[in-house]
Amino acid sequence: MRLAILTPTDDYYVDWRTGAADYRRLFGNALSLRPWREPGSLGGFDMIMPLLAWGYQRDPALWVELLSAWRGLPFANPLATLRWNTNKAYLLELEALGVPIVPSFLAPEFCQQDLDEARNAFGDVELVVKPTISGGAEGTYRMHPGDPVPVDVMRREMLIQPLIPAVAEEGEFSLFYFGGNFSHAILKRPASGDFRVQEQFGGTEITIAPPSAAQILAATTLAAVKEQLLYARVDMVRAPDGSFQLMELELIEPSLFLLHAADGGAMFAEAVRRHVEKVRSG
Repeated sequence: MRLAILTPTDDYYVDWRTGAADYRRLFGNALSLRPWREPGSLGGFDMIMPLLAWGYQRDPALWVELLSAWRGLPFANPLATLRWNTNKAYLLELEALGVPIVPSFLAPEFCQQDLDEARNAFGDVELVVKPTISGGAEGTYRMHPGDPVPVDVMRREMLIQPLIPAVAEEGEFSLFYFGGNFSHAILKRPASGDFRVQEQFGGTEITIAPPSAAQILAATTLAAVKEQLLYARVDMVRAPDGSFQLMELELIEPSLFLLHAADGGAMFAEAVRRHVEKVRSG
């Protein structure tokens, strides 16, 4: 079995080598790490996973170009699904299919009028604005009533959402699925006074048994995709009324937090092996 995982370049500002070591632990010498920008020939691999392809949001045109160039190669999740999942506007498509999401307003060229319309829709509350193609909370802002449009994201395509209090009060739930089966779940909490749960901003995580309502939302979300997925991370938050709302569906390069899995990632490794065997058998 020959596997490839796409990675950032060495100068990427967030540590990705810890995650790479985790995958090496599972797959040993069967695994090759390739920088996503210049991966060389990917022919001959039984499976290619962009699990560490962090930073594509900084050059989305190249990313989309490469997704087209890689057509026909054995990617773990379908390339068309990766392209769809690249832009967070997919949330609105899932909403149209009946998936409850965090209320979202799409601003194709973010300006004051968009901000005003979002406030009319969501009320006089704190907002979170984020680029539709983003990662690691880059370009994401918390906006209080009366705040102007941040200059560096003006005229960019942005998603505007109300700040959900439960993110700070309780945390953000992440549920992980491998080969369509539930593996484990974590609760990610931001540092005091922050709303970003990423580790580089002081966020922390704990292993949890997810509430049944969270599992139902995850299952509903995955069913809406209608594609066979090797891996998926479903991020959600508890809404003010106690229900769960989808924040993101991560199908490209999610941190899988395998050390929080009771089996240390054995289910993931087995899902990879079975997928490869299925592809080989035609």
